[in-house]
Amino acid sequence: MNFLEEKIMSDGVVKAGDILKVDNFLNHQIDIHVIRQIAQELKRRFEGERIDRIITIESSGITIATLLGDLYDVPVVFAKKGETANSTDDKYVSQAYSFTHKRMNQVFVSRPYLHAGERILIVDDFLADGQAVHALIDIVRQADAEVVGIGIAIEKGQQQGGHILRNEGYHLESIAIVESMDPETQVIQFRQQ
Repeated sequence: MNFLEEKIMSDGVVKAGDILKVDNFLNHQIDIHVIRQIAQELKRRFEGERIDRIITIESSGITIATLLGDLYDVPVVFAKKGETANSTDDKYVSQAYSFTHKRMNQVFVSRPYLHAGERILIVDDFLADGQAVHALIDIVRQADAEVVGIGIAIEKGQQQGGHILRNEGYHLESIAIVESMDPETQVIQFRQQ
């Protein structure tokens, strides 16, 4: 069992509806020690890849991406989910359905922050059905850049996102892959890696 699986077992809570609540260390309160370990492990798993930029989607992937960007010494970009007063019209736009929030989000990255020919590492906290990652892939393609890998903290292996992305040929690395979880017993099973 790796460090993240152990943390999920000790602090995670399984809720009905295929929800794994890890907000006390990953996506509400941040345990910087755990995030640092996630970043270091993702860097190890993508050893040898030239990475020019890291991209994630707001908001929970930002902390992982930032620490990983520091390790690679590259810029980190996060796709925004909503328009703001200072949003530009010069942007790459895609659509992503949020499993957590049960709604479609329009996500975007301003064009000056992605460049043709760059080698991009996509990073996020969770992978469920793959919608957010596919939106980021779409944005990277619009910029004529290349996805060299996808790094995920927790993959829900009982959902199809990871299977689809691997079948599409992407180098996908997930630190913890949940195979099953039971809200009544709080039993969580992980895929052997």
